[in-house]
Amino acid sequence: MILGFLINPVAGMGGKVGLKGTDNVLKLAIEKGAEPVAPKRAVEFLLKLKEFAAKAKIEVATCPGAMGQNEAEEASFTVHILPMNIEEKTTAADTKKAVRLLTARKADLIVFVGGDGTASDIMDAMRDAPGQIPVLGVPSGVKMYSGIFAVSPTDAADVVLAFAQNQAEVTEFEIMDADEEAIRNDAFRVKLKGLLRGPFLPAHVQGSKQISPETTDERENQIATAKFIIEEMGQGATYILGPGTTVKRIAETLGVDKTVLGVDIYKKGRVTLDVDEKRILEEIDDWQSTWIVLSPIGHQGILLGRGNQQISPKIIKLVGKDRIIVAATNNKLQSIEGNVLRVDTGDAELDATLRGFIRVVTDYKEWRLMRVQ
Repeated sequence: MILGFLINPVAGMGGKVGLKGTDNVLKLAIEKGAEPVAPKRAVEFLLKLKEFAAKAKIEVATCPGAMGQNEAEEASFTVHILPMNIEEKTTAADTKKAVRLLTARKADLIVFVGGDGTASDIMDAMRDAPGQIPVLGVPSGVKMYSGIFAVSPTDAADVVLAFAQNQAEVTEFEIMDADEEAIRNDAFRVKLKGLLRGPFLPAHVQGSKQISPETTDERENQIATAKFIIEEMGQGATYILGPGTTVKRIAETLGVDKTVLGVDIYKKGRVTLDVDEKRILEEIDDWQSTWIVLSPIGHQGILLGRGNQQISPKIIKLVGKDRIIVAATNNKLQSIEGNVLRVDTGDAELDATLRGFIRVVTDYKEWRLMRVQ
């Protein structure tokens, strides 16, 4: 089996610094202290893949330099380097060229490390290619609304093994095109760009985000959930409010503002809007009285690591699992594949500590235990 592998080196850099993406704002992200995310995710994937690549007879072809070669060398992984030149600053054109070379090489599967933008570039490059090659994403973007991504880098390696052994179904996944400028202005504008074929392994591939229905029943359920959470709030406590309409209902019930797509801090009756990791660390002085309020992504069930990277592993460790509040309507919980929640913080050891059961508030004075996988 020939596995094509490529990396978007700057994918995800806008996450922790609160830019809700990296498209067109890379320079600003760097100025705000952003660090590369994709290389680490790529190495994590390659190290896991290396455990069985020889036995499964998987040959890997990748791009030179920062688009694959560097990470392969760091993981001591032997790969074939594609005949292409890349500049220090890579572009979408480099991704598309790599896809064309991998198509000519007759790769059996293409795995990329990036986000929705990278998936979109790959789809563009494949439009005129005969016999579309299946594609799998290693998540490294900020939001990742498309369904083509594995839940985590190690999940991606498991999917590759299943595909190599003909144990993964190949299906079509939605590729979503997000308007990042609109999202930075707290407006949710995402449209379906098209479909890409890819391997599917239950509980390992995230699927597309499902938007909460704007119905009276859903809104009333969100408000009832918010009222119960507010009644349980401790006086003088600080709350880090994650994105989403369910969490926004809590702010509305408190009578304060809240961004829908950002992370905010509620402290002493006041809200600090749209904070990044640095601002959270500056604003909070008593971590023992701080709580994180989250709502899982519809269908995907992901709590951390999608669109809320501002709540970084460092912050999660300071707060602790016992002070994470999860809110979700009954409708949202029913939509989650496998009836389990998922985390992908970028810190494998932290993810392991978050596994187990967590209480999810589903209505007024109603909650249920959900497994974090």
